[in-house]
Amino acid sequence: MQEGYDENKIIQKLTAIINKLLLVIVLLVLALILLPLILNLRKDTDKTKDLTTTDIKDTTSYWTAADINTITDTMLKAKVAYGKELIVHTSKYFGPNGSVFKMSNGLNCQNCHLQAGTAVFGNNFGSVASLYPKYKARSGTIENLYKRINDCFERSLNGKAIDTLGKEMQAMAAYINFVGSNVAKGKRAEGSGLKDLALLDRAADPEKGKIVFTTKCQTCHQANGEGVFVADKTEYTYPALWGSSSFNDGAGLYRIISFAKYVKCNMPQGTTFQNPQLTDEEAWDVAAFVISQTRPHMNVTNDWPDISKKPVDNPFGPYTDSFTEKQHKFGPFKSIIDAQKQREESAKQKNLAVKK
Repeated sequence: MQEGYDENKIIQKLTAIINKLLLVIVLLVLALILLPLILNLRKDTDKTKDLTTTDIKDTTSYWTAADINTITDTMLKAKVAYGKELIVHTSKYFGPNGSVFKMSNGLNCQNCHLQAGTAVFGNNFGSVASLYPKYKARSGTIENLYKRINDCFERSLNGKAIDTLGKEMQAMAAYINFVGSNVAKGKRAEGSGLKDLALLDRAADPEKGKIVFTTKCQTCHQANGEGVFVADKTEYTYPALWGSSSFNDGAGLYRIISFAKYVKCNMPQGTTFQNPQLTDEEAWDVAAFVISQTRPHMNVTNDWPDISKKPVDNPFGPYTDSFTEKQHKFGPFKSIIDAQKQREESAKQKNLAVKK
């Protein structure tokens, strides 16, 4: 009896072992069948990723400035070169110690129009020659290039208008017209002006912006925003962002949307529009901090004769809406924009009704 029992026990153990071996074999067979399918699936996924990367790659052909070295007329070349010199080192000629006229705050045109007005999304001159003269709602008139340059002198440089027939104005206009001479009349250069930035769903916060400024901007622009002068005090190495030597409150960069766009694509130093160093929120908040600081005041009562044309971030009333100056200065802007669209649609419908 014991012998039969032992045999059954051995048979059961062998059967269990065989079953386990069979299970292993089945699993191995399944693995051999499924492995090629898994590998193919991964290849397809990688292909999809590659296609996605290709799809979002920026293939835009951005504007590049016309090359001064291609000018064969020696007199024109000298004039354009002098114009570039004035854009890059404006303060040496018109600053507090200017050699031509002492009348501006010490900033250079290049402080706002980066790389002598040639940087992509660096507030460049790419579309100036092609679009000017043009109607400007701020003045309510058709403006020529001389008016535009003098606006910068009076607002961003907090100075005075210069003689439109003078050597310096003619040279600056010649330079700006030349660098954009490769853009067809009436067309806008790719990458000109400032790159659009998504709006915040809240007001930009100067207190949060102060933290951004302290950690990412203060090294160059200094704790009190005064910037850094070169040793001979003729121009700034790093421009003043507020205070008596900065742009006044009539300047374009005093509007927060413009300032936020500018810093997002260009600041801190080394930033490009392809490789920003600030998040969108940081750009908005640091812009709020900078424009909330004290600076020279400009009488802008004659700006925007048609107040319905004021930009949503114009910080000075009156307005055609009921939103406060504070909201127009810091946002949020979506509600202002929506109200503006409703007014425009209502006006359009009224005009259609009158015509009928």
